[in-house]
Amino acid sequence: MDTMQNKEQQCCEKFKTMIGGQALIEGIMMRGPEKDAIVVRGKDGLTLEVSPRKINPPKSFKNWPFFRGIFTFFDSQVTGVKALMRSVDLAPEEYQEEPSKLDLWLEKKLGNETFQQAIIWIAVFLGLGLSIGLFFLLPMIIGGFFDNWITSTVGINLVEGIVRMVIFMAYMILVSRMEEMKRVFSYHGAEHKTIRCYEAGLPLTVENVRIQTRLHPRCGTSFLLVVMVISILVFSVASSALLSVAPGLEAIRGTFGYRLLMIAFKLLLLPIVVGITYEINRWCGRNDNRFTRMLSAPGMWMQNFTTNEPDDSMIEVAIKAVEAVLPEQEGADRW
Repeated sequence: MDTMQNKEQQCCEKFKTMIGGQALIEGIMMRGPEKDAIVVRGKDGLTLEVSPRKINPPKSFKNWPFFRGIFTFFDSQVTGVKALMRSVDLAPEEYQEEPSKLDLWLEKKLGNETFQQAIIWIAVFLGLGLSIGLFFLLPMIIGGFFDNWITSTVGINLVEGIVRMVIFMAYMILVSRMEEMKRVFSYHGAEHKTIRCYEAGLPLTVENVRIQTRLHPRCGTSFLLVVMVISILVFSVASSALLSVAPGLEAIRGTFGYRLLMIAFKLLLLPIVVGITYEINRWCGRNDNRFTRMLSAPGMWMQNFTTNEPDDSMIEVAIKAVEAVLPEQEGADRW
């Protein structure tokens, strides 16, 4: 009887929260409507750091549909890198490395605070550059070789999309097999399970969190997968529109210049893709029906590779992180 009740509790979602997080080195970062929190398990136990979250004014254009997705994405990248770097400082000694001579020289010349800010922005740009290069630029280059055989812009973008998906799935599966990433993915699972427990309206205890699913529709993995699907549609429509207003481009199709132009054009469209995907993700996060579950299904499946089952100590970290960012006014975090 208890098992049946547990299964029912696991599936009973009473509301959807905007609280979300990110796995760190031996910890978790949670973001609430008013506060951000980092919880890391170090050699001396749990360390909790809470900071107020910068809120955009209600009438700011950063809150407009589509624009908010772009700004939220970049803000989350910067915040995530900061949290990851901080978790390394708080984590056990085996995760820490001695600073190199270059690090010490730069810190001396720039000052500790300026040096840290520089490292954060370098890490953000390198991370974005790697993602864009691997998941967008490389598929575009590969797709360009089909220009002489596929004349349809939809066909070319479909080829690019398929290549992009294959690279993304191969990358995530390979990363999930790395020994050092398994604990990070377990903390990822703890984050999801704790959010699921909170959304089910259950007390945040290790026992209640443990029975939850580690898959969640608002995961960043799902977001990236939807970005890739939406990019096929946006790139196809925009490429067709470009060729209709500039028919002369057809004469150079298949040339290096044409490929370079189309790659640059599609890269400029990426912020639009991110903005549209955010709105879709937001809508799916607020609605639960057959259509939204269908849209979320591929991303949920991918989470089988990017999340692992956590142990109780990891769940304790996730619970503390969620509790630290709960708003003072009940329901203020409702999605």
